[in-house]
Amino acid sequence: MIFRLHAVMWVIASSGGLRLRNLDAMAAPAPAPRRTARVLPRNPVTSALFMLVFTAGLYVIEAFDVVGGGALDRNYGIEPLEVDGLDGVLFAPLLHAGWAHLIANTVPFLVLGFLAMAGGFRQFLVVTATIWILGGIGVWLTGGYGSGYHIGASGVIFGWLVFLLTRGFFARSALQILMAVGLFLVWGGILFGVLPGQPGISWQSHLFGALAGLLAARLAARADRRSPRST
Repeated sequence: MIFRLHAVMWVIASSGGLRLRNLDAMAAPAPAPRRTARVLPRNPVTSALFMLVFTAGLYVIEAFDVVGGGALDRNYGIEPLEVDGLDGVLFAPLLHAGWAHLIANTVPFLVLGFLAMAGGFRQFLVVTATIWILGGIGVWLTGGYGSGYHIGASGVIFGWLVFLLTRGFFARSALQILMAVGLFLVWGGILFGVLPGQPGISWQSHLFGALAGLLAARLAARADRRSPRST
């Protein structure tokens, strides 16, 4: 009789423990999935249209500037170490020194901006803002007092390029690294633009845009590892 009682108690305890373990397992949250390391935007048509509209806006601004005799360039470019030129941090990437300058930037601006949207529109905005603001501040601090105004989207282009070249290494994504190799073969040569060289070219914009792109890639990879959402 005593043996049977012990046996029944053991079964109850065992089944109760099993139920508790099952409840614990049910209550424990599942591990958050990592973001998929994408190389193209999830909505490529929407992303392409956005970049086309963005680029068209640059042409509209340039048309106004040409009509105004370059007044936008003079008033809203980055003037290093000039307080009045600090607002150029916000506006300088939208301005260009003539149609040839804008046309030269158009294809890389379109393609690299489109590819930078692979992590989602929110990430694209954060990455672009990081490159835009930090790159501009770097130019304002180091461009040289009295050197004139710095304008053009090339700093943002350099930032996007370095972001795309390095994000795969931070994210440990073979697919993104493979795409980075392809991008380097096509546009890697422009990275020499971070060095002082041709007069009239703002190498500071290139350099600090590239450095900001590197920082953005590191921050984006860290945020991707923490995010429960999949893109």
